[in-house]
Amino acid sequence: MSFERLQRQIDILANPTVVGLDPTRELIPPHILENAESAAQAYFDFNVALITALFDIVPAVKPQAAYYEALGPAGMAALAETTKFARDMGMYVILDAKRGDIGSTATAYAEAYLGAESEYAVNAMTINGYLGSDGITPFLDAAVQNDKAVFTLVKTSNASSGELQDLVSGGRHVYDAVGDLIEWLGRDSLGANGYSRLGAVVGATYPEELKILRQRLAHTFFLVPGYGAQGGGAVDVAGAFDAKRHGAVINSSRAIIGAWKKTGNNGEDFTDAARAEALRMRDDLRTVLGL
Repeated sequence: MSFERLQRQIDILANPTVVGLDPTRELIPPHILENAESAAQAYFDFNVALITALFDIVPAVKPQAAYYEALGPAGMAALAETTKFARDMGMYVILDAKRGDIGSTATAYAEAYLGAESEYAVNAMTINGYLGSDGITPFLDAAVQNDKAVFTLVKTSNASSGELQDLVSGGRHVYDAVGDLIEWLGRDSLGANGYSRLGAVVGATYPEELKILRQRLAHTFFLVPGYGAQGGGAVDVAGAFDAKRHGAVINSSRAIIGAWKKTGNNGEDFTDAARAEALRMRDDLRTVLGL
């Protein structure tokens, strides 16, 4: 069961975190860019170094598909190579793709990233479920068939999320309605740990809503962005976890992969800086959660 695998890795490392692999030219040290034959090669070299520095303390990585797609075929090849390398190093891989469509198009997206023949070899992916069940079930079906998982956007961390997600209809916030839908759709895919194959993306920047959603969605594993660069801290994300301190993984991207920018060493120490920040985040969460 896919989320059981993620929780097992979290328990082994006593660290409920995931590092976002969101490379940009600004976040990659100059010497990596100068030595690479292309931007795509620089992305891959950067990712390999980060994964090698972090795999023994961080259970999962989350590449953001957009950065790789922007580089065309070479970028997508770098994404495929990155996901394979991370999996070979024993890490759980979540592809942050936020796909959303219906019918045969949704099925094609699901096959591309969750299919048995997918070259990206990810364990889970993010989707936009605001099209309703028609836009969710093709991904859930692929996850069930191929032992994968899906995280659906519910209450996102961006400042303008409330413009739509906080609206009230039928006595519920829109984000509550989406959460209730994925809890219901996932009811037949529960694993031994009580979580289905349909998870939820809930931002750290809304800690009260996060706590309420945890209570509301008892069988839904949470992916929580917004820690670090977006302002969320360990206290803010504590409400994402169940009574056993299970059921959630907390993401940090720029704060870890760009930690070298604060050391004054022009990126020569980027892996040491990333590891130090990842350990700081881990210890911050351990202290608050009592792990």
